[in-house]
Amino acid sequence: MSDWSFLEKLLDQVQEHSTVVGKVWLTVLFIFRILILGLAGESVWGDEQSDFQCNTAQPGCTNVCYDQAFPISHVRYWVLQFLFVSTPTLIYLGHVIYLSRREEQLRQKEGELRALPHKDPQVERALATIERQMAKISVAEDGRMRIRGALMGTYVVSVICKSVLEAGFLYGQWRLYGWTMEPVFVCHRLPCPHLVDCFVSRPTEKTIFIIFMQVVGLISLLLNLLELVHLLCRYLTRRIRARQGQDASAAPGITSEPYADQVFYLPMGKEPSSEPCPTYSGLSSTEQNWANLTTEERLAASRPPLFLGLSPQCSRKCPSNSSSSASKKQYL
Repeated sequence: MSDWSFLEKLLDQVQEHSTVVGKVWLTVLFIFRILILGLAGESVWGDEQSDFQCNTAQPGCTNVCYDQAFPISHVRYWVLQFLFVSTPTLIYLGHVIYLSRREEQLRQKEGELRALPHKDPQVERALATIERQMAKISVAEDGRMRIRGALMGTYVVSVICKSVLEAGFLYGQWRLYGWTMEPVFVCHRLPCPHLVDCFVSRPTEKTIFIIFMQVVGLISLLLNLLELVHLLCRYLTRRIRARQGQDASAAPGITSEPYADQVFYLPMGKEPSSEPCPTYSGLSSTEQNWANLTTEERLAASRPPLFLGLSPQCSRKCPSNSSSSASKKQYL
């Protein structure tokens, strides 16, 4: 298990930046593949060559028959499978680390620019450029990277590559060994003089182990396909929500300011827009005007004359005539 410690540490960092299905895939890879292979693989397949016996004394016949029966050891084949299947995930991890370092550098540069006492237009443009670059790197509040943009493309490509490699290794294992381990292998290969029967140690135990590893490989492949479906649904949901937001913002009659697109017109006609104000004496407007005129004439007649040089008769008649004419002009 010490040989797998470095790979486990790398893959453990990927869990923080993976989807739920990706975390399940990594759990299956750790527990049911790497752990099982490290604990039981060597003990089951350790006597693969030493206990491979053939009923012949021809020198070299046993070796060539073993080479024909096992072109590659099962354990070494599974080790190559795990390494190749994990490589796309490690490439995705490298992209995550690059974006994390890039985000730290941008934040540091932004802090240095904001700390300057005098900010000229060139500094403002540099800050705007940094903000646009940081907007492309989506980081959650807990510090993990959000799978968006270019990181989403890398993640999808890594899952597709894992699926293709997984399917290829499963097909290769089926073509090389099948699903069972036969107890007797019939060999006819030079320098064997005739058909030679060779015997495999513990074939039933090895058959169970082969079936187990094949089933776990199929589960991993199904998880990869399920993750692709999950990413596709997630992408489509995000696009639908974005389109609904754009339609809501562009809908007519819905603006940020009330009555922004409405124009109000005040009535400019000769006829009043509302009913006339009610009178308190019960008289019409014309009668009320004549009543006011009579009151003003009475008050003007009772006032003393303004000029001493005028006769009392003139002082009584002149103001009344002027006031009456003015009042008539006012109320008529």
